[in-house]
Amino acid sequence: MSVEAMMRRRPLGRTGLKIAPLSLGAAPLGQVYGQVDEQQGIRMVHQALDQGMNLIDTSPYYGITRSEQMLGQALDGVARDRYILCTKAGRYGDQEFDFSRERILSSVHESLQRLGTDYADIVLLHDIEFGDLRTVLDEGIPALQQLKQQGTIRYYGVSCLPLDGYRIVLEHTDLDVILSYCHYTLNDSTLVDLLPMLEQRGVGIMNAAPLSMGLLSDQGPASWHPASSQMRQLSLQAAVLCAEHGTSLPKLAVQYALSNPALTTTIVGTSSVEELTANLTYASEPINEVLLTKVLNLLRPIQGQSWATGHWTEEVLNGSHSLRWEGSPFHK
Repeated sequence: MSVEAMMRRRPLGRTGLKIAPLSLGAAPLGQVYGQVDEQQGIRMVHQALDQGMNLIDTSPYYGITRSEQMLGQALDGVARDRYILCTKAGRYGDQEFDFSRERILSSVHESLQRLGTDYADIVLLHDIEFGDLRTVLDEGIPALQQLKQQGTIRYYGVSCLPLDGYRIVLEHTDLDVILSYCHYTLNDSTLVDLLPMLEQRGVGIMNAAPLSMGLLSDQGPASWHPASSQMRQLSLQAAVLCAEHGTSLPKLAVQYALSNPALTTTIVGTSSVEELTANLTYASEPINEVLLTKVLNLLRPIQGQSWATGHWTEEVLNGSHSLRWEGSPFHK
């Protein structure tokens, strides 16, 4: 995607923010997918900004603050109006979650110090399906509202895997934005079912993980990936099919995610200039519609399948706020 194309930015709900269709996911800077050379990571961030990308997504959870620290170094000296910064609060380790008011307030201030800025454009409560729902609603979100009123953050929202999480939260409060991941991919496009509600409420939509956390890679997902054996098998077959057509499954996956204008932006985790260049190249080329149809047909048996990230109960789904959503966290 050319710089000119990246400058054709899309509005993020009713926030007034306008974002490039492809955004930079900074989780890899936290070394969560392997070692990243510090100078290489910094060059990658600068290159992304030079190519017209303007949203950068991070979290204190990514590398246990390492992503934020490296990003802060990369952004040191960069004009603040050149980038839109999204970070998160509430998740701090594989099994460490705290959505209490006091922790959210302190967490955001700690993040700003690491990032070297006076304010964050967007802060999300991170993976709310692992928190206590009442705490999320009664403490976490009001804490973000307080920070917004103070000018410490500009907009706020939540992130989670289960799409029902957004429905439940929006039944009880307003949100500026959401970040949904793994639900607008070649194997799972169920995010479209939520779009009418989000558009009606004016909620901005950030899409993430178009490769479904590595499921749609050429070599298959990592051992920790929670996908079923059928999902793994069919995804590998899709990778072979793409190779037979002289392309790659990741390329098709990124192009597919970017093709829906209802999604303001798609966040792709990137660790190097080479990966960044590849993603921009994918975005600049027209999608192979014939191949896309073949891959979608191949993946049809697993279309919309996901995995559990918490212990959902009928009581929670029916609106009880006294229960916890419990489960085993995983990397993403």
